[in-house]
Amino acid sequence: MNQALSPLYIGPLAGLRPPKVSATPTADSYPTSELLDPAYLDALLARFGAQYPQGDRRAVASLWSKWHFSSLCGHGLVANLLLERDLPLGLDELHLQQSPEGQTTGLVLRHAGRPLADLEPHTRFATLLDDHLTPLIEALAATTGASPKVFWSNVGNYFEHFAGALASHPMAAPDVAEPARALMESRTLPDGRRNPLYRPVRYIEREADSPRRVRRLCCIRYLIDELGVCGNCPLACRGRVRTAETP
Repeated sequence: MNQALSPLYIGPLAGLRPPKVSATPTADSYPTSELLDPAYLDALLARFGAQYPQGDRRAVASLWSKWHFSSLCGHGLVANLLLERDLPLGLDELHLQQSPEGQTTGLVLRHAGRPLADLEPHTRFATLLDDHLTPLIEALAATTGASPKVFWSNVGNYFEHFAGALASHPMAAPDVAEPARALMESRTLPDGRRNPLYRPVRYIEREADSPRRVRRLCCIRYLIDELGVCGNCPLACRGRVRTAETP
């Protein structure tokens, strides 16, 4: 792991697998740009979905994206907010490590990032949002028929989670998450487009307990019978038997 990134993976991030940094892609990694190839993406989701043979294809894609977005948002926000570095997370730059089932298990970076050129809330996350997430979500929606809102909701779930987790990081300033929160509080992007990360999570107060964290939109994983709904489900389907969130 590069020395510039090594101090990050402690405290609330101790369980996050550090990325590899290598100018030459490792033999066990795959170009992320392949995810935009409909045939490759279709085969990948079929391989991942084989463990849920009765699962709805849209829900399988949503579940795959949750693993992928968790890793992507974790590393992207950590470097961005703690070090003010922009990691090379664009689809044309990044390589992925995958499990035999096709689940994203690690990132291989060409370098340890560059200093952020602009600290405006949207601009500082542009590589993550515009160069990776937007085209990938368009490809996932086109391949599976699932709404892009489902995938953006998955992104928002982890974006909000990691922004909050950084508050207890030993390297964090008191306002460390403010740029991420400012982005999530904006209804629109600077160019006037709807912000797909607008308020992805809400917290419902409870009398004798801590607030309940609830997603803005359902991740539809309940369409996979083996899993049921997640622990943050916003729908009336919360009455179903649920298992622990994955991831």
